[in-house]
Amino acid sequence: MTEQDAKLIDANSATSGASPQIRVGKDDCPSPHSLGNKFGRVVWGIAWLLLFRPSPRLCHGWRRLLLTCFGADIGRNVRIDPSVRIWAPWNLTLGDESAIGHHVDCYNVARITLGAHATVSQYSFLCTASHAVTDPHMRLISSPITIEDQAWVCADVFVGPGITIGTGGVAAARAVVTRDVPPWVIVAGHPATDLKRRVLSGPQEA
Repeated sequence: MTEQDAKLIDANSATSGASPQIRVGKDDCPSPHSLGNKFGRVVWGIAWLLLFRPSPRLCHGWRRLLLTCFGADIGRNVRIDPSVRIWAPWNLTLGDESAIGHHVDCYNVARITLGAHATVSQYSFLCTASHAVTDPHMRLISSPITIEDQAWVCADVFVGPGITIGTGGVAAARAVVTRDVPPWVIVAGHPATDLKRRVLSGPQEA
């Protein structure tokens, strides 16, 4: 619990004479999602189960087509593993030659954007939404995630709402990214902190 949360609880207790009550029932917390959003996710869930998930691993073009049909903005030669979970394809932008590895979870209540040649490795969780911990109804809050050109999210990384990983940045394996990653910087740890600069070796293309 943060100091701000503790102060809010103290203030609520002082005004009400009792601890504030969390109310997360359906009547207290109506869904923020429209009927159209819910229907679209049902249809997409069926398509994912029957057409996306069973597709052979090398059929990237087929999965690109399916995602495009559901509103995703897909660049050239994008590679997406069939086990990738995508909450809302219409909130997904993938740049040219970007890649998403197996069992990545894209919880894109808000938009997730990958730049050109960006990579998200296996078992990572891109989470654009959470709940307001100081709200008695724990309302849903969301903010987009941007992974810029040539950035790399390594295996089993958590990327939180509103995060931007700058051009060429790297989140090392199992990092918990709760703040923006500067361009060409490698971060690691829980929470992720700057480790060192990413310096490319060898000849570079023009």
